[in-house]
Amino acid sequence: MKNLLNKAIAIIALSAVFAGCTNNDEVISGIGKLGVEFDNSFGSNDLILSTQTNTTSNNEVLKINSVKYIISNIVLTKEDGTTFTYPKNESYFIVDEATEISHLLELTNVPAANYTKIKFGIGVDKAQWELGATGQGNFLATAQAAGMMWSWSAGYKFLAFEGTFTSATVANSTSFKVHTGQTGTDYNYTEVTLDLPTKAMVRTTIAPEIHVVADVSKIIDGTNKIKLSDNNMGGMGAMIMGGTSLPLITANLNGMFTVAHVHND
Repeated sequence: MKNLLNKAIAIIALSAVFAGCTNNDEVISGIGKLGVEFDNSFGSNDLILSTQTNTTSNNEVLKINSVKYIISNIVLTKEDGTTFTYPKNESYFIVDEATEISHLLELTNVPAANYTKIKFGIGVDKAQWELGATGQGNFLATAQAAGMMWSWSAGYKFLAFEGTFTSATVANSTSFKVHTGQTGTDYNYTEVTLDLPTKAMVRTTIAPEIHVVADVSKIIDGTNKIKLSDNNMGGMGAMIMGGTSLPLITANLNGMFTVAHVHND
């Protein structure tokens, strides 16, 4: 009996060794697809537009009517530390909470590899904008149709966060608008780098999806706490489209995104 048990243990050990060798010796080649899904929340709650009440740490109560932001310049890091930069002319997307199809970015012709990080921009980088209107390709018309332009001379809206609010000093429901983008000498473009909790295994036969949660509460209630009531302009509502608050909001965006999980199927 003892000999049989020892043989069984040896067989299991050898099987594990061979399985490990098989995995380590996998030849990864070709190209595949990768999805990046953006799921908006407010704190720990899934975001529901227009009807959901959301309370900030400053005890301001928000109903959010619209959230849109530009995702750009996607860079993927492989497990060996090398990177793949998605083609720049294909790397500008608008995520709109009200348009479900926009939540999933579908990247094609991605080199097969095991990816461990993703980096992306929030907005349109200055180098791209400086190419002028004719250098924007189809994205200029896309942004105009989505309401993500102020004007060509003023540039793109990188993020648009809108709704109504009340507070201790604003009893009646009042509109608010938070728009980031170029203001004066501040360009307010920023980039976010996220570690993946598990590898995204891009293969010719596997198209992983990276599920990114965007906590929109962080826009005004992140490291920097912004009170809408401090920016209330009476009949125009609270409007933050420049001034000293906008760089603080841009800094908050770095803490807005986390990766919930990766699907490798």
